[in-house]
Amino acid sequence: MPSAKKTYKLLLINPVNKRRHGLRLDQDSIYPPMALGIIAALTPQHWEVEILDENYNTFEYQDADLVGFTSLTATINRCYELSSEFRKNKIPTVIGGIHASMLPKEAGEYMDAVVIGEAEGIWLQLIEDFEKNRLKKYYHAKLPSLVESPSPRIDLYNPAYKFGSVQTTRGCPMTCEFCSVHTFNGSKYRLRPVDKSVQDFISIDKDYVYIVDDNFVGYSKAARDHALEFFKGVANSGSKRQWGGSASMNIAEDEELLEWAAKSGCKMIFLGIESELIDQLEQANKMVNIKIGVDKYTEVYRKIHKYQIAVMGAFIYGLDNDTPDTIYNRTNYILDADIDIMQATILTPLPGTELYNRFKDEGRLLHTNYPEDWERYNYAEVVFKPQKMSPEDFSASVIENWERLYDLKTLKKKFLGTLKLTSNPTTAAWGFSSNLHMRNFVFEGKKEVLQLEDTFPELIIGV
Repeated sequence: MPSAKKTYKLLLINPVNKRRHGLRLDQDSIYPPMALGIIAALTPQHWEVEILDENYNTFEYQDADLVGFTSLTATINRCYELSSEFRKNKIPTVIGGIHASMLPKEAGEYMDAVVIGEAEGIWLQLIEDFEKNRLKKYYHAKLPSLVESPSPRIDLYNPAYKFGSVQTTRGCPMTCEFCSVHTFNGSKYRLRPVDKSVQDFISIDKDYVYIVDDNFVGYSKAARDHALEFFKGVANSGSKRQWGGSASMNIAEDEELLEWAAKSGCKMIFLGIESELIDQLEQANKMVNIKIGVDKYTEVYRKIHKYQIAVMGAFIYGLDNDTPDTIYNRTNYILDADIDIMQATILTPLPGTELYNRFKDEGRLLHTNYPEDWERYNYAEVVFKPQKMSPEDFSASVIENWERLYDLKTLKKKFLGTLKLTSNPTTAAWGFSSNLHMRNFVFEGKKEVLQLEDTFPELIIGV
């Protein structure tokens, strides 16, 4: 009989930013680390795999044969810190994800191996190299087809998550200045087989799901038909789960898509609106919004509400030409528009974006003591010199406007507005709960962390 393969232990770590922990306090708003779930699914069966998730578990050192990390920019320092704990005990560490892919040399200083790009096409090679004691420093992954992309190991996720997560596409042909998705995931949409995505959706043991695609609809007929088939598959499965996800403003041009999205359980669509000013959209290269026209935004919101879906509008404070007055006016627009969920964050030049490169060339980056300062790049701190105001004035303006947006009276007014626009209490509850999550994030524990049940009974009485 052939001898059994040696068994190994892989520990995967989902880090948190120790500087900003608002979303960790507000745990109803987060969803599981899908990248680690996929890595676990790719790992051969003679490996034991565990996910240590700092969203819920305090880090305690444990032995393993190999330790893996994935990280955004704001959490990269925590990865480097934890890596040192294992490396000093001769346990090799490996990292992937968008930050390490954008800055592999930096990551290589703190890790034994760095995966550059998406892991599906290279992970088995890395595992084989490790088992043969020939682990390389850098692994360059080609963009893989999603046809064979595995379902993530959801059995390894912490059961306390309120949301499940599903991915149906990757990539984006848009080249927004502040975004690195097209650099990391490629400029073409890659479509995951619909039957696999539907099966992933109905396999989730949660009532709520987030579609983690950067844009689940896309811009081509093939992408549109793929989304429609997915919505129909979920709807026809009999699933009663509710879900939210991201799309571009052009989704409002296709009411068949909206109808089937609603039938499949969609309660919220995230729209990257960014600004109501055309010159800022042009500077940011936000071409879809420019094509639709800021004067047509109201019609976009109306179409989405027609299908009892909430609009989550994402806006940026600190775009070029912003002043305290334009920021104040942007807040007025958000408050007055038929936007249900309000996300207003600080412009953040992340590595790998054209914005970061431009600000670096212009000498406008404020915090460049890397890697320590990466934890400041969290969408809630000012890390650059604005064009028309001082960093101090900008920061004060943002705080003033966050106070206006996330005042509880304002959130209750938005709830009643959503109820009127959609005639759907469940959609209105999604909106109110999501606004509470944003409030908890921006105020970072400086105000009481609130959940839906803390205030929702009062709202129902008000209805």
